[in-house]
Amino acid sequence: MSVLSLIRDCLDALLHPSARYDALTRARHRAFMAPRLLGSLAAFATFPAYLAMRGAPSAIEVMAFAWLIAPILLSWFLSRTGRYEGAHVLSSLALAGLVLTIAAMTGGIASFAAVWLVVIPIEAALSASRRVVAFAFVLAMSSAALLSVLGFYHLLPAPDAGVAAHGTLAGFGVVSAIFYATGLAFGVESLARTSVALLYVEEDRYRLLAHNMSDVLSRHSRNGAVRFVSPAAEIMLGVPVSRLLGHGLFDRVHVADRPAYLTALSDAARGGEACSVEFRLRRDAARGQAVAPDFIWVEMRCRPLDQPPGEAEVVAVIRDVTDRKVQEQALEQARNAAEQADASKTRFLATMSHELRTPLNAIIGFSEMIAQEDVLGLDAARRKEYAQLINDSGQHLLSVVNGILDMSKMESGNFEISPEPFAPRPALVNCCSLLALKARENGVDLVTRVPDELPDMHGDPRAFKQIVLNLVSNAIKFTERSGNVTVSAALEGTRLLLRVSDTGVGIAADDLKRIGDPFFQAGKTYQRRHEGTGLGLSIVKGLVNLHHGELNVESKVGEGTTVSVALPLAFSPTAAVEPASNVSTLKPAPRSGLQEQAHQVKKSA
Repeated sequence: MSVLSLIRDCLDALLHPSARYDALTRARHRAFMAPRLLGSLAAFATFPAYLAMRGAPSAIEVMAFAWLIAPILLSWFLSRTGRYEGAHVLSSLALAGLVLTIAAMTGGIASFAAVWLVVIPIEAALSASRRVVAFAFVLAMSSAALLSVLGFYHLLPAPDAGVAAHGTLAGFGVVSAIFYATGLAFGVESLARTSVALLYVEEDRYRLLAHNMSDVLSRHSRNGAVRFVSPAAEIMLGVPVSRLLGHGLFDRVHVADRPAYLTALSDAARGGEACSVEFRLRRDAARGQAVAPDFIWVEMRCRPLDQPPGEAEVVAVIRDVTDRKVQEQALEQARNAAEQADASKTRFLATMSHELRTPLNAIIGFSEMIAQEDVLGLDAARRKEYAQLINDSGQHLLSVVNGILDMSKMESGNFEISPEPFAPRPALVNCCSLLALKARENGVDLVTRVPDELPDMHGDPRAFKQIVLNLVSNAIKFTERSGNVTVSAALEGTRLLLRVSDTGVGIAADDLKRIGDPFFQAGKTYQRRHEGTGLGLSIVKGLVNLHHGELNVESKVGEGTTVSVALPLAFSPTAAVEPASNVSTLKPAPRSGLQEQAHQVKKSA
């Protein structure tokens, strides 16, 4: 048998019965008693040799050796009572008392013994208790403060001049050492907690059950506070189990789901029947990942525990059902997408049936009248009028088909633009001039504010004109008589800012979110007297995106609308498209039902 084993057996015989059946507690008690007993016995063994070499001891030396009895008494106290934290508190008090007595007799805070105050919190760290460490820290600081105050008021024996000059530095050294020692003490306390976690590895039977279950087991008091939660919660939520105790789990429940969570626990505690509830829990990101926390869907099934009256508790099983919820949401989104596609198809057919049928009826009707001019007796003026109406209807029909084809090309990524240098001011003025007659016929005042010094820009002049014509035409169409439409342009850094404002009927806030969707025509409250396919702003939006620009619409019902378009002066097709090419296209996207209708029209054309 080795010496260490013999010492360990002797210490185990001295342990309090409450510490003999827990490995961690037994190790802590043994670590407290061993150095104190061995140190005191070793000091007493050397006392005769010290007397032989030193001679008659001084009062301070006698006091120091007498203090060696204190560790033996502390070990006896722990052995009899088993109060581990109390033994550490008494040990800190004994050490502080010794240091205060010696320091008071040898110069106060400047004494050589004062530096031993830093040992107090270091020694307390072995208790693995924050309360004991905090008490030791306060005790050491109080002792240092007491020595400083007594020395300041000259209540201690006056030290030598050299010691007095060194007192300030010694006091600073003592205080800084105490703070440093306290930091070490908390570090030791943290290591003690780690050792506790490592000891749980030995609990194979518990770990086999708790760590291999994906569901989380929890125990709640009658007010919902968590008293126990299984380790599976750490995997599910990414936080230590200790942070979920009390109201830690409740704090992670989504705010909108907290009433349902508390109601389920309350019903289970009072009703005596099992109940189930689904809610969202906040999950933290894994360590080392700079990802914002997210919410997961869980299902909690809870039932009451058999408790005495007034002490109702609930045990719950929490299961992650995020995948099921995601599938349900995906089905819901698919259903909504199908409904929107069906609505888009209906809107497409309704719009096209009117927009195509009207000019076709005019073409067929007036062409039949011209074909029967002998029967009807048409003169040259009437034939010319009918031919003009046929031409106008054909042009309108062509513009509708071209709009559908352009929209289909943009959504499928096949719309080509040909960038080249051009002057934006003449293009703007030309477009406004083309629409001036339409504005006068509608009784709308068209105002153009374009500065003369606008620089040339690089882009597709045809697409630029189409953007301007669509925006100005829409503004005129939806502006009442005596209203005005203002077209302005200005430089904004390296971009050209085009703004078209009107005093028309405006657009409701709910419809603003859908402005730019193909075939969408804003709400029923707008008393429009003009027909249209709803493709104008969609084409503008697509052309602006192709030029890497921005489109912004601001409007209020009854006050008017302002559409702002920002286009880069130096457009480069390779700036946002990889691999580089001479053609700038929109990124292809899966076709919706609406896009498929437009694609079929394009194929037939």
